[in-house]
Amino acid sequence: MEEFFENELAKKFEDMIENNEQFYFDTEEVEDIVIFYLEMGDINFAEMAVNYGLKLHPNSIELKVKQLEVFLELEKYVQARQLIEELKPSCSESTDFLVCCAKYYSNNGNPRKSIEFCEKALELEEEESFLHNFIADEYYNLQDPFNALKNYKLALKHDPQDEYALESAMMCYGEMTRHAEAEEFLQNYINQFPFSETAWFEMGQFYFNRKNYEKAIQSFDYLLAINSDAAGVYANKAACYEAMEQWEKAIEVYEEQLELEYTKAFTFYKIGLCYKAAKKNMEALRAFQKSLREDPQFYLSMMEQSDLYLEMGSMKEALHFAKEAVALNENNLEFQKKLAFLYIDSGRFEESLSCLKKLVDVEPKRFYNWYAYSEVIMLIGEYEDAITVLEQATKIHQRAELYYQLSNSYLHLNDEENGQKALQKALELDESLSSDMQEKYPFIKEQMSKEKSKNK
Repeated sequence: MEEFFENELAKKFEDMIENNEQFYFDTEEVEDIVIFYLEMGDINFAEMAVNYGLKLHPNSIELKVKQLEVFLELEKYVQARQLIEELKPSCSESTDFLVCCAKYYSNNGNPRKSIEFCEKALELEEEESFLHNFIADEYYNLQDPFNALKNYKLALKHDPQDEYALESAMMCYGEMTRHAEAEEFLQNYINQFPFSETAWFEMGQFYFNRKNYEKAIQSFDYLLAINSDAAGVYANKAACYEAMEQWEKAIEVYEEQLELEYTKAFTFYKIGLCYKAAKKNMEALRAFQKSLREDPQFYLSMMEQSDLYLEMGSMKEALHFAKEAVALNENNLEFQKKLAFLYIDSGRFEESLSCLKKLVDVEPKRFYNWYAYSEVIMLIGEYEDAITVLEQATKIHQRAELYYQLSNSYLHLNDEENGQKALQKALELDESLSSDMQEKYPFIKEQMSKEKSKNK
């Protein structure tokens, strides 16, 4: 691994840049440096290296092809196009050049042209597995899973250990809902490569998605027999037991997973969820607490603890953990709703307003967000603020409930004229709510009685 991150030529190049010196590199050395930086994802250094190389070797076709790769990575498509035209006469037999052309057209939304260049490159009989994967990806983007599958299989023919092609082939089968063929394809592959972890994982996922959990578990067990340190596979196996509501077995598998993990917060959280589903609240609580000891900012466990404490009647603790969870993940609207409910349930109406305002700001098209927000504002007696909020709400939602609330707010402020207008609009929209609203808002009941008296 260290060799991957260390490259003597690249180090020499960086020292040269740092010391403002001038060294000589031949074209192959420059190519190696550029390839290293491209593989590392350091595009700025790749650009510096190719530019320096072209100063030393301005006529090098190989370095110009590398420059084309850099342009594509930097999305400099105008320069890339110009360079493609310049290189076309001399690079028709260069796989690297043809692949760059394919990438250019792919990135610019012309997958069919991209496929043409890949097919030209295939004639050179180099990088066949890569090229078939490239073609397959383009077909997949064209929503043509049949031809995509055909090319992923060709990629596997050239490189049977190509995990990407295997996974993608299964994805295509899924797109085409050809489940029997997918199972046969995987079984044939496993017969040929019985120790392929990817194949056994795909088989497990295939059966899981088909809700054949027993066979999925068998597949994951085969994988674990090959590699017992594959920590993530335990989670997939446990998910099978969860799907069958076999909570104790799921917990056993998660506990096996814990032995292999450095960061255990999420696994303890999953164990907590299993205990919660099994109605073992104290064990669930202990699991969530262990999760938070592993990661004190793991907000999912915080909110689960909040839910458990609420269920056990401990409102103070429920509020504490909900507040902590929201503080760590303010944009989680479900958390905001739960915290708002807890505040309202404990009579702390004013504190709920910040949560409710967040909901109307982020989800203005949800009617009940506005309804709850304005209701709480009225509960604390801020009727002018309620009117402001309700005027905004009625621009988005023409709902009777909002106009009943608006009428109530105006009537509380002794604005009978606007109160009556809002009430009339509410009755037009849904008169069937009238009796419930009169019970809820006595001012509306009084106003309706006045109107009846006038009519008499």
